[in-house]
Amino acid sequence: MKLLLLLLSAGKLSKLLVMGGSMLVSVVAYAFIFGWRYAAGFVGLIFMHEMGHYLAARQRGLDVGAPTFIPFVGAWIELKSQPHDVETEAWVGFAGPLLGSIAALGCYFAARAYGSNLMLALAYAGFFLNLFNLIPLSPFDGGRITAVLSPRVWLFGVPVLVGLFFWRPSPLLILMAVLAAPQVMKAWRYDPSDPANQRYYAVSNETRLTYALYYLGLLAFLAVMAHDTHEMLGARGHATSFG
Repeated sequence: MKLLLLLLSAGKLSKLLVMGGSMLVSVVAYAFIFGWRYAAGFVGLIFMHEMGHYLAARQRGLDVGAPTFIPFVGAWIELKSQPHDVETEAWVGFAGPLLGSIAALGCYFAARAYGSNLMLALAYAGFFLNLFNLIPLSPFDGGRITAVLSPRVWLFGVPVLVGLFFWRPSPLLILMAVLAAPQVMKAWRYDPSDPANQRYYAVSNETRLTYALYYLGLLAFLAVMAHDTHEMLGARGHATSFG
């Protein structure tokens, strides 16, 4: 209710309608394949991820729109005012996977408490979704987080993305590669002596270390949980439809 009032008070009624409509379209699209219960839960997990970005951006005083959903692609929030420094960018980037991981963890505990294959499948989807978003390459959240170290870290994300494509070819990965291409060039040409870069990327070593620990800790947690929930689903012989 507080979130609804916040959106309305900020003059976001039209955006709220777009968000609700795009969420409904996504649920319907996923429901044709996985059943409506799983579809609703999966879209809810994506919503929690995006609200992490939204709340963090609002906390830092950025003008931000409500999430918009596209079936089989995901969702995004529109930053109408961009971060003025890399630490703010990293904070907004980190908040999405953090809140998304908490939501997935809630599904995991519910699955353990009630023996629900549906909740376990949602937990796995949530863990994997947020793990995928931690690839250290912009426009992934991992790229926004690791930029606090240096944009050159993005170059390490290229073989990860390529490896994922050969492991599980997907049109989505091709789309992400196209979106990432300009950022790869930006990382390749990055000049730390440029005055604009010095201003934007000026953070203390303590801040860099803090975000590095946050990133690696969440990465390790999600990798373990995604692996374990996948193994649990395999052992249970889960069904592919949860309608």
